[in-house]
Amino acid sequence: MNHNPFFFILICSFFLFSCGGDKSAESIVVIPDQNNNPGSGDNDELVWSEEFDYEGSPDSSIWTIEQGDGCPDLCGWGNFEKQYYRKQNIEVSEGTLKINIKKESYGGKSFTSGRMKSQGKYSLTYGKVDIKAKLPKNTGTWPALWLLGESVSFYSWPTCGEIDIMEQRGDNKSVVLGTLHWGENWENRKEYSEDSPSVDGLTDDWHIYSVNWTDTSIKIYIDDILYYTMNIDQSHPFNDPFFFVLNVAVGGTLGGDIPSDFPNDVMEIDYIRVYQ
Repeated sequence: MNHNPFFFILICSFFLFSCGGDKSAESIVVIPDQNNNPGSGDNDELVWSEEFDYEGSPDSSIWTIEQGDGCPDLCGWGNFEKQYYRKQNIEVSEGTLKINIKKESYGGKSFTSGRMKSQGKYSLTYGKVDIKAKLPKNTGTWPALWLLGESVSFYSWPTCGEIDIMEQRGDNKSVVLGTLHWGENWENRKEYSEDSPSVDGLTDDWHIYSVNWTDTSIKIYIDDILYYTMNIDQSHPFNDPFFFVLNVAVGGTLGGDIPSDFPNDVMEIDYIRVYQ
């Protein structure tokens, strides 16, 4: 190795700067992509999957189950949602993940549901993701399959970036949305969203929700039908590791009105597959 003196001085300067009193410098860290198989680079080689081919709770080496109502920082998870997330509402059985939505009083809320994430356990930067899922039937439910930037621990939302592979309004169960969120802060947040074509049987049949994410664009599909494209560059936060979040909210800004006779419901996921 060639020991360049200028390089040595540069490294020492960076070390002194990062260890000084500037909090912004301390928060700048590199979060490694935890995928050990780089794939072909064309997003066509399977490098990771969660098949839910076991029984019981979600695999704790991949998933963390979140609980509560988001309080005190983000009561209603920042969206005026009406559910309380509980680990008891999530199970893996008969080859699928089930997130159960129940009309029951718990933690000061009238509904319970489930939310889980792979933060700090599995993340990816670029790739094609396929998620095979069956969505909840009832109006008032807001299911979501999405990716959130690992840098959320340091820069918060929306600076970290968010990629919604699929989310669905509570009042229209034949259409889903693809959305990107980014921006400097809550006040200056930006988003780009598109509706899918109308599809029959989203709540009765299995469908595949996909994102094809490269360093130049993000494309979102339902059953291989492309309905969303956004070009990206280094000015966006979509060039770093992102982790999975799976949840079903009740009510809130996208869930909308909840019927008084709301019955119990479920979102099922057959698999998540990542290609790179």
